[in-house]
Amino acid sequence: MALFKFTKAILNGDQIDVYNHGDMSRDFTYIDDLVNGMRLLADAIPSVEYRPNAYEYAEDSLSKVAPFRVVNIGNSEPAKLLDFIAAIEKSIGIEALKNFMPMQAGDVPATWADTSLLEMLTGYAPVTDVATGAKLFANWYREYYEV
Repeated sequence: MALFKFTKAILNGDQIDVYNHGDMSRDFTYIDDLVNGMRLLADAIPSVEYRPNAYEYAEDSLSKVAPFRVVNIGNSEPAKLLDFIAAIEKSIGIEALKNFMPMQAGDVPATWADTSLLEMLTGYAPVTDVATGAKLFANWYREYYEV
């Protein structure tokens, strides 16, 4: 969501709100990596029969009463918000007009996905870094919206 919102605002010459004065980190995951993770999970459907050895992994959310899991899909590596914004700026060749703001109530300075269970179940590994993802998205955005 941030990639779309920031790209659109920068191309329109609008300010972007940068919370916590930019001292934030997030797990930005490129759409192709997200789709690949979901595709891999579609082939990793758990059996409904009880499997005692499946419970040996502390990070596995498999239940004895429900064979389904909660699985994180992400990049597994937080990126600094200002580096993310810089990657967008470089990709589109325009410097963002930044409105530095304090931390929003209820927000946290850093979040990222632990994809160890997904990797264990499917072999998932993201392949798109932030700079590459920003460039691919910016190219798509400009073509799609004819900007």
